[in-house]
Amino acid sequence: MHLMRAASHYGWDNLIPPAVTVGSGDELTLDLIESSGGQITRSAVHFDVSTFDLDRVNPVTGPIAVAGAQPGDALAVSILDLDVDDWGWSANIPGFGLLADQFPHAYLALSQIDEAGIHLPFGVRLDRVPMIGTIGVAPPEPGLHPILPPRRWGGNLDVRHITRGSRILLPVGVDGAMLSIGDAHGAMGDGEVCGTGVETGARVRIRVEVVPGRALTAPRYTTDPSSDRVGPAVATTGVGPDLMRASVDAASAMIDEIILRTGLSPVEAYVLASLAGDLKISEIVDGPNWVVSMHMPLRVLEQ
Repeated sequence: MHLMRAASHYGWDNLIPPAVTVGSGDELTLDLIESSGGQITRSAVHFDVSTFDLDRVNPVTGPIAVAGAQPGDALAVSILDLDVDDWGWSANIPGFGLLADQFPHAYLALSQIDEAGIHLPFGVRLDRVPMIGTIGVAPPEPGLHPILPPRRWGGNLDVRHITRGSRILLPVGVDGAMLSIGDAHGAMGDGEVCGTGVETGARVRIRVEVVPGRALTAPRYTTDPSSDRVGPAVATTGVGPDLMRASVDAASAMIDEIILRTGLSPVEAYVLASLAGDLKISEIVDGPNWVVSMHMPLRVLEQ
């Protein structure tokens, strides 16, 4: 099953009809549009960034209805394969990004992507580490919700570890879950501080599975060794407008995850989280909500 780039939309709304309906355990391939939605091309110049329309960014492919998924369940999405286009763009967009007050002028960097890596126009080569920036399900709240801010239902999480070999669990808010994916990057750092990664189009192959009764307060995921220095890890998230609150939520969810996997007491899990867990700012530019992740090496939990 293959969803083309024409099956895309620009907001989260549980009334958008599904582009396709699949069953739990099914695999499908999605083509993803680069995050500008065509506003940036291979021939773009710095000025094009200054006229950027943020209401047209991050188109997502979908929605995908998953038969049997209902509120109170989780939807597991395994990233089986991910290939990006042969070019990408990065930019300083005026008024956007963590240091927007220090960098008020538009700047555009067009990159070439090949097997050797990502070739930036200012002479730096990066390893190619493709990732999915936006992955989420429809919220139960009515109406059209913007793509950019992440929320407990996923969305523009910009977690660089959601890549080939990873598996993300999303809380289901409506019947069928209504999954959509977009915003691929050739590479990105934790935080995405200037507001962009190496933005590019992509083709992703996924498997979807319903996890009955696995109610979650926010997404969580497992990583592939290639994207995490500590090896395979399980990660929990906190999503919201306050970094401290998001950090508390991510750490609290990790304690629950440790208890679930090991049977340790809550205080033992708390101490273990402090000794072996890594708290990361995954996204700090898509206001009003930010994403904090906590990673725990699976080898620690599987002894």
